[in-house]
Amino acid sequence: MDFKKYITVVENFPKEGIRFKDITTLMENGEAYKKAIDEMADFAKEKDIDVVVGPEARGFVVGCPIAYTMGIGFAPVRKAGKLPREVLEVDYGLEYGKDSLNIHKDAIKPGQKVLIADDLLATGGTIEATIKMVEELGGVVAGIVFMIELSYLDGRDKLKNYDVYSLVQY
Repeated sequence: MDFKKYITVVENFPKEGIRFKDITTLMENGEAYKKAIDEMADFAKEKDIDVVVGPEARGFVVGCPIAYTMGIGFAPVRKAGKLPREVLEVDYGLEYGKDSLNIHKDAIKPGQKVLIADDLLATGGTIEATIKMVEELGGVVAGIVFMIELSYLDGRDKLKNYDVYSLVQY
């Protein structure tokens, strides 16, 4: 399926010069959304995944349906202060400063094979932080999936030691 025809490119959003890739138009089309999730789940099934991890918020709309399709659990990665139990926190760099992500300390068991799922690979900072948390908890990152990869931003370079799959590249 040509997923690009379901993704809307919005010029100058959120600021001048940015060509925002809007996946909500893909998600609004049930057939396209199902096919996208099924293709990413097929990649994960080959890896014998135990749990799916996704960073908020769009990692949820990719990771949760993959986990559901596979009949396995989903562990959310959230911004600081959003998870109610004991968390592992990792700081990561942003273009102008830093931020932090959290995961419940008991979300990943040592040795579990983990699929990290998100909507978009840009510079790779969020996924790099997510990998660090999964591995610190003893999980094995068996694969990483994205709906969209912005290959011109070289985010895949940060993930060269991992099996990465993306549905669409720009």
